[in-house]
Amino acid sequence: MTQEVIITLSDFFVDALVMLQFTLYSRSYCHLCDDMLVQLKSALQAIPHLIEVIDVDADEKLVAQFDELVPVLFARKGEQEARQICHYFLDEVKLKAYLNEH
Repeated sequence: MTQEVIITLSDFFVDALVMLQFTLYSRSYCHLCDDMLVQLKSALQAIPHLIEVIDVDADEKLVAQFDELVPVLFARKGEQEARQICHYFLDEVKLKAYLNEH
């Protein structure tokens, strides 16, 4: 007799597999940008993630959009639309709230 085993992934486990993607709009000479990146990496230590750092000065459209706001942090889960989390300083309360959303 053959026994069939069916494994069902819980919603929690499936959510955990969704890669968190962060985009940090930055500048090469911006100490606030460097600080936010260090703090973000520290906050996400135990969570699978990808961080993309984009230099706004490399694109005139990005300069027009973000110029004096850098650093600006956006986050995205899986295929969801990216959402702005904070700018100037890492807002840990907003980051935690975003991470806890389903």
